[in-house]
Amino acid sequence: MIEVNDSVLQQINKSFVIPPQPELLADLKTLSEQEEPLLSDVADVIAKDVAISAAILKTINSPAYGLARTVSDIRQAVMFLGLEGAFSLVRGLKLKEAFDPSKSCISLNQFWDNSATIADIAMYLGNLVKSQVPVEDLYTLGLFHDCGVPPMAIKYQNYAALRDFADMNPQHSLPRYEEKKYKTSHPVIGYYLASTWHLPKGICQLILHHHDMDYLNELHDSNEQICFAILKMAENITNEERSCRPARDWLLLRNNVLDVLGLTDFDYNDIKEDIVEIIFDNEK
Repeated sequence: MIEVNDSVLQQINKSFVIPPQPELLADLKTLSEQEEPLLSDVADVIAKDVAISAAILKTINSPAYGLARTVSDIRQAVMFLGLEGAFSLVRGLKLKEAFDPSKSCISLNQFWDNSATIADIAMYLGNLVKSQVPVEDLYTLGLFHDCGVPPMAIKYQNYAALRDFADMNPQHSLPRYEEKKYKTSHPVIGYYLASTWHLPKGICQLILHHHDMDYLNELHDSNEQICFAILKMAENITNEERSCRPARDWLLLRNNVLDVLGLTDFDYNDIKEDIVEIIFDNEK
């Protein structure tokens, strides 16, 4: 299991450009800590950022949300999403803004599209299995689980080649290849970024361990187990549709993931068909 101490985090801070938490998120966090935060105040804070407001409206009107009518006003969107839902969307959108795609050796547009799809599927699965896990947490986990990748793709211009090599040599995980070459890995960097952006501790831990094959069995908190299992199922469905092959760790985790979620192989195939129709077919 990955261990992170203060020395490791200090080294990341020195070696990588990690964007600080945006002011908009700090303002929303202050509102969320009020005894009875008003959604109208939340909407007013978000509305000051025109680009984020437009992106929220685009997202909420996507097929993943399945709304019966179009939402055209940021106040309506916040009323529908609630405080935590709006907070999650703003986090993800600000994360995408934080990295300059021109400095990256991989396509960040493609990377964020993939992360957003995984987040949408995770949210859909959360609603489907009707667990006690807030779907906002699942959405945030889907968006942030690989957030350590962009800093590495910006710092190391040979990082794309390493990712290709890892894909062609799946006997080891990508973080293991990263550790060997760079003495760090994207889960560790992602954990640091998520922590500095004040994501919930449980989500930070899942980001740190999302490539650990034994982590699902080591979790004793049922909510964290469900989050991990949903993330892996969402990753795999996305990989099968976008790359026409299973995610590299799916064969090892499939049975445990389905057991945690109370699903059968038949259920999985049925759910995947629905997701393809709702999310992927609308992309074509």
